[in-house]
Amino acid sequence: MPTAVPRRSADELRELLAEPDLVRLGRLADEVRAALHPEGIVSYVVDRNINYTNICVSQCRFCAFCRPPGHPEGYVLSRDELAQKIEETVEVGGTQILLQGGLHPDLKLDFYTDLLRFIKSHFEIHLHAFSPPEIVHIARISDLSIGDCLKQLRAAGLDTIPGGGAEVLSDRVRRLVSPRKCTTAEWLQVMREAHRLGLRTTATMMFGHLESDEDLIAHWLAIRDLQDETGGFTAFIPWTFQPKNTQLESHPGLRPRGGYSYLKILALSRVALDNIPNVQASWVTQGGKIAQVALRFGANDMGSTMIEENVVRAAGVTYRLPREQIARLIEDAGFKPRRRNCYYEYID
Repeated sequence: MPTAVPRRSADELRELLAEPDLVRLGRLADEVRAALHPEGIVSYVVDRNINYTNICVSQCRFCAFCRPPGHPEGYVLSRDELAQKIEETVEVGGTQILLQGGLHPDLKLDFYTDLLRFIKSHFEIHLHAFSPPEIVHIARISDLSIGDCLKQLRAAGLDTIPGGGAEVLSDRVRRLVSPRKCTTAEWLQVMREAHRLGLRTTATMMFGHLESDEDLIAHWLAIRDLQDETGGFTAFIPWTFQPKNTQLESHPGLRPRGGYSYLKILALSRVALDNIPNVQASWVTQGGKIAQVALRFGANDMGSTMIEENVVRAAGVTYRLPREQIARLIEDAGFKPRRRNCYYEYID
């Protein structure tokens, strides 16, 4: 049985955010990780991130990937293109697809349900698809409630929901970086409704833009409170904003975060979220070496092999790690690598 993990108050989290001793924070987080995962295993998943469209009406100030409607670089993947990408994933041992896209103004619910049915009729693969902002958008333009929208997506083949689009769950921050995207309450509502339907989800936090320490605390507490209520989150994934090619690149209020800050926020995420079983390292934004260090700062998962990734790449970050290298990094950090599925069950 895992050892009980202490619950930290908001005041304690404020004190830890002010703590300059990174090693101490890492030790605290590692103790939580060891209590929850005493077996010394670090997991990873073989999958592919497919962006079915880059057309988006949200135009978030932190995004370098999406294009407005009518842009010459805008696209919606054809069924043949989608099938080719999934076939390539299956051939290299992939077990799931992370399927996300922009908030397309013309694609209503039937597009998404047809998409899910097409994939499920041709492939035996797990569909981790449609972040809360996408679901809010689909429901809105289809004149549906969030609950009804989720029910129909689930019936068509949706298996789990990624935690993207959270950024920082503070409406003050969201008004600055993504004013057209769903609110904090709407993001949480999607996750609450999904958990009630039996859909498991992840949660994320993108930091290093215009947030304050208080915003980070609000984010952790919102996730923790919902997990107390539903128990539906499988993992938490914090990662750093990549400013290149975005509208925020030269913003005077930008708080860029390097390796030190990443490890600090990762460690505090593990300490704060005592009721979420897994915390993922972000080698996609930090590279393999920092991600390896993150395994001693609270992370027990190395995420995906990312056969394909487009959003972070559009911001100029192009770290790539093949499956064998991920396993070697885990072993060199003193852990046992294990492949997993989207439910964090070991499958190798």
